[in-house]
Amino acid sequence: MSKISSNFQFGEDYLTVSKAIKIASGEIKGIISTTAREKIKKSRNVVENIVDKGNPVYGINTGFGPLCTTMISKEETKILQSNILQSHSVGVGDPIDQEIAKLMLILKLQSLAKGYSGIAESTLDRILWHIDNNAIPIVPSQGSVGASGDLAPLSHLFLPLIGLGKVVYEGNEITTSDLFKKSKLVSLDLGPKEGLALINGTQFIAAHAVKVVEKLHSCLSQADIIGAMMIEGLQGSVKPFYNELHELRPFKGNIHVASRVKSLLKGSEIMEDHIDCDRVQDPYSLRCIPQVHGASRNSWLHLKELVEVELNSVTDNPIIIDEELTISGGSFHGQPLAMAIDYACLAASEIGNISDRRIYLALEGNSPGVPKLLMNDTGINSGYMILQYTTAALASENKGLCFPSSADSIPTSLGQEDHVSMGSIGGRKALRVIENVEKILAIELLTAAQAFEFRKPMKSGVILDEIHKMVRKKVSFAEKDRVFADDIEKGIDIIKNKTIITLANSIANKESVSLETKFSNQFEIY
Repeated sequence: MSKISSNFQFGEDYLTVSKAIKIASGEIKGIISTTAREKIKKSRNVVENIVDKGNPVYGINTGFGPLCTTMISKEETKILQSNILQSHSVGVGDPIDQEIAKLMLILKLQSLAKGYSGIAESTLDRILWHIDNNAIPIVPSQGSVGASGDLAPLSHLFLPLIGLGKVVYEGNEITTSDLFKKSKLVSLDLGPKEGLALINGTQFIAAHAVKVVEKLHSCLSQADIIGAMMIEGLQGSVKPFYNELHELRPFKGNIHVASRVKSLLKGSEIMEDHIDCDRVQDPYSLRCIPQVHGASRNSWLHLKELVEVELNSVTDNPIIIDEELTISGGSFHGQPLAMAIDYACLAASEIGNISDRRIYLALEGNSPGVPKLLMNDTGINSGYMILQYTTAALASENKGLCFPSSADSIPTSLGQEDHVSMGSIGGRKALRVIENVEKILAIELLTAAQAFEFRKPMKSGVILDEIHKMVRKKVSFAEKDRVFADDIEKGIDIIKNKTIITLANSIANKESVSLETKFSNQFEIY
């Protein structure tokens, strides 16, 4: 685990995607401050007073959903909280990734600690214990429609609070009863409204969106770098990346991408070698990198901004404002994130789509000095031909996954919940698309490195040269056919580990090559 660098105060501090991920990894420790605890206690007292007075307030002394008109006695309110966690634990399918489940705990704690949910301080302390001790509940991936909160997954997430369900603890999947034996914990006795507060919210959608922001950003940054390497390998033109062009159509993403690619190509002998050639213009997959990558950057920025709002919001229902006012509203509805996630899913798919086109372009043999199929001795060798089959398959799969989940709605809860977001499905689907894009980019990296080799002894810009050297340490130049699946796996590791991003930034700092643009604060910070 990484060394803890600072504390984050749940309910008080502003949560970002990177902070949430760092809390999950242990780089930042989350705490509940004295100020937050006072707000939590005050909100809890309001709930207890409502129960004592007996006036009907949804979710506190009434049933849930279509049972909202059914009054619950003071004696039965505690039983109701345990029942709601059990009855709503109806998830199916493979468990979600443990990091996403932990992010759900973190995001839920941030929302509840703001002091508008009427939940007990002891319950929040138990959630914090699970985070600090990496006792992460098993949460099925399917079952939420993303409207009345992510009810099913959140119910599974919090079953361990009442002694039920399973967790991953110390590397093993165990029952909560076994966890209690190991940790000397006991089941919590949830009070009025607590069960509803725990399962009402968008934390399943939001946790997936956090990972979409992180992983899509990685793909976007690496696509720019790999695209620049492909431009070098195929001796494309640098003119489509001139600022003078993009200031006339000033989309932020376009300007950002064009400036970064131009910086990567700065000082290239390969660019200088064909500056006066008779080629008029490049195919779109090279020439339109700023427009296509830039559009996906704009989509990413939109999602990042909305996710930050959600991470610092209260998505419970009802909301406890004060003694006089509780509001039963719809802040648990996932539509604000659901639509943006679908947009980001399309944005990711397009990065894979244009990457596949560049791979195909590299195989055609139309660039002087670069042989067909990226290998001199073809016929007996197929060269890189079949690698593009894989990227074509992945790009096609992604297109099929781009139908927006948020375009669908199926009524639930006997019609009480008559419009739902399906954002939970969109979040899972977007991550699947991004994982496919990582594989496509890995193959483009191998293809670009192979094309790049034919430009030697000419040198590229210092950053691209060093990235090529790094690739060659892991994957050798292919003079003849071999089991390319092994190469692809190494390429995927490079992409997933963000190796070329780290190396590019390191070389840029060392060689004083600026990759900064006027929009870096928006596109490079999350």
